[in-house]
Amino acid sequence: MDKLIRLEDAVNLVSDGDTVMIGGFLAVGTPERLIDALIAKGTKDLTLICNDTGFVDRGVGKMVVAKMFKKIYASHVGTNKETGRQMLEGETEVVLVPQGTLIEQIRAGGFGLGGVLTKTGLGTEVEKGKQVVEIDGEKFLLEKPMRANVALLFAEKADVRGNLTFHGATRNFNTYMGAAADISIVEAGKVVQLGEMCPDEVVVPGVFVDFVVDGSEL
Repeated sequence: MDKLIRLEDAVNLVSDGDTVMIGGFLAVGTPERLIDALIAKGTKDLTLICNDTGFVDRGVGKMVVAKMFKKIYASHVGTNKETGRQMLEGETEVVLVPQGTLIEQIRAGGFGLGGVLTKTGLGTEVEKGKQVVEIDGEKFLLEKPMRANVALLFAEKADVRGNLTFHGATRNFNTYMGAAADISIVEAGKVVQLGEMCPDEVVVPGVFVDFVVDGSEL
């Protein structure tokens, strides 16, 4: 089935109050056109799950500036002063999660795992309110799976069935988030027909992708 969708139809799949996962690492591999369209639409009260909050003028940072989030889960926010300001002034709830733990929680949410056991955060603020599990005399934190209503991703190339390939560091969180969301939407730098992508190129199979926006036509 052809999964191509218009940009305006794609952003209409995101509703006020949704939890959204957005790919990218310091705005590298971020679906910038999807973000711009969401800002223009004025979607609000979102919960964001991402690696970081980008910069004030790039990546999800533009959405932070537009005050679209009520809550943010991220591994760091230091490159976006507006995120820090909103957090300190109580405008937006920010939950900082160790980077490795965050991607493992997303992976667990995508592949039906009950959670992740990790030593990261033991004895720190991260441990508060969480279950500690002892295995063979060693203690671990149980980190629960993360899922979202919608994942907004970027791929260097996609075919019309949603098979994806990436260039370099644009892989980042884009490779797992699609599996952990009810709806996954990919902004592709280039879209090709079925059979034009070598199977060896495919990093994320189309089964994890619901819709593709052709970024080359925007």
